Amino acid sequence: MIRTVRPAVAALALAALSACAASPLASSIPSSPATITAPEVPVALMKDTVQALSSDAFEGRAPSTSTEKLTLDEIIKQFTAAGLKPGNHGQWLQDVPTVEITGSRQTPLAVSGGARPMTFAFGNDYVATSYRATPQSRVQDSELVFVGYGINAPELGWNDYAGIDMHGKTAVILVNDPDYAMTGEDGLFRGRRMTYYGRWTYKFEEAARQGATAALIVHDTFPAAYGWNVVNSSWTGAQYYVQSANDGMDQTVANGWIQKPVAESILAAAGQDLGRLTAAAQAKGFRAVPLGLKASFGFDNAIRKAQSHNVVGILPGTKRPDEVVLYSAHWDHLGRCTPDATGDDICNGAVDNATGVAALTALADMNRRAGSTARSQVFLAVTLEESGLLGSEYYARHPIYPLDHTVGGVNMDALAPTGATRDVTLTGGDKSDLTGYLQAALGAMGLTLAGEAHPERGSYYRSDHFSMAKRGVPMFSIGRGQDMVNGGVAAGEAASADYTKNRYHQPSDEYSPDWDWSGITQDVTLFYRLGRALAVGDAWPNWHEGDEFRAIRDKSCAAAGGC
Repeated sequence: MIRTVRPAVAALALAALSACAASPLASSIPSSPATITAPEVPVALMKDTVQALSSDAFEGRAPSTSTEKLTLDEIIKQFTAAGLKPGNHGQWLQDVPTVEITGSRQTPLAVSGGARPMTFAFGNDYVATSYRATPQSRVQDSELVFVGYGINAPELGWNDYAGIDMHGKTAVILVNDPDYAMTGEDGLFRGRRMTYYGRWTYKFEEAARQGATAALIVHDTFPAAYGWNVVNSSWTGAQYYVQSANDGMDQTVANGWIQKPVAESILAAAGQDLGRLTAAAQAKGFRAVPLGLKASFGFDNAIRKAQSHNVVGILPGTKRPDEVVLYSAHWDHLGRCTPDATGDDICNGAVDNATGVAALTALADMNRRAGSTARSQVFLAVTLEESGLLGSEYYARHPIYPLDHTVGGVNMDALAPTGATRDVTLTGGDKSDLTGYLQAALGAMGLTLAGEAHPERGSYYRSDHFSMAKRGVPMFSIGRGQDMVNGGVAAGEAASADYTKNRYHQPSDEYSPDWDWSGITQDVTLFYRLGRALAVGDAWPNWHEGDEFRAIRDKSCAAAGGC
């Protein structure tokens, strides 16, 4: 799991909608989750799954290691017992080819064309890597262009690249969205709540689409939501990607970050002011500013290619089997890691994310017991989430079931073994018609909707559902809130803080027979209602008008045979 554990309860406009089962939303949804009756959750089956996958014998479930086969065999055994059929054209596994790229011998970032040459040190001043699987990455005398927030959003009438040819040039890009400093969510880019246009992944992708040679994001701690130390540690070691047929040659030569003072110095040398340009970039109609300076930097790359696997199971539909509802959870964890005080160096990943795989197995068992559905239900245990959502990204690039025939889905990541709560969080806010399904289910279960404490951090874009969402498939990203039935918000916050401090990504994330399964049972019951309603119905939920993923869903649905 890449994101942090459940956020504290915060106010959200959506909370006003979550009153009760009589909500008008419930009656407007075909096959509403409010009318779904969930079978008993097979807690014993989930316990067995978690206990097996998180045992020391699996050595932390690191992908592409000697224990991967042991992990895959266990998941297949559990999927089979739950009643699933092999989901990849009669096979259980989908190959996931990956590439590891580790940079070395990085040069300083040299900037020429001003009154005097400037150089900036790798690590302290800038970092850069490449998506291209090539032995060397070299950016030489590339013209620097300030492109504001680096956003091209036709549905919002916004294009920071309008009127400029970026071929051969290096984009200097601001982090986050143009309206990130707002306190509410009324801005064009949803104000304080980050959209995908604010994520660094989007900015690098768009720079490549524009033909840029390189892209450098200006780091600023508040809009980035983390300090330079996080950037430095994350971008100076091995980087993992899904292998592509062209070895990533359609991407920029290099992607990186520069410290804010570095950006200020570069712009000053060009006779510009970062603060003034930032203010200009926050208004519609901004046009990119060539800086009259050139950048040069480079590094060598050590390349290692490997292969891991997704596990795919299916409960075939009876009336519209080509229409698919997707359930996903990642099976991988960190493997062997930094030893604790006892010398234990196995990060077992019991909560993160053996619980998610156990939920997949439980949902398969529950749906089998409840009987067949009109649509097919696909259960996807993906690899390499901890390395950057690579298993789900590969599936989304090479879907076994076409994404324009995938109705929607539920992703499950790190279900806390703590008590039931009175509330549920909706990561990403109200983005799609799925919100109506959630409201109907919450009303029927007597739960309320709480919000994210930090919507500016873009948590929706940091787990496996996002690989599908950015290609148009509406996906639920929901989790238990922190208003616990026993102990209230204080108990929920304490449990979350305890896990984050004492177990998250540590050897102590281990299975215990003393776990409280009431909260996980609540989670799985909610997931069942949501997925089952999609599987028995005939509606095609879409993203709301203006959402960053609406256009791609509309396009896929408009194609012959789509949606």
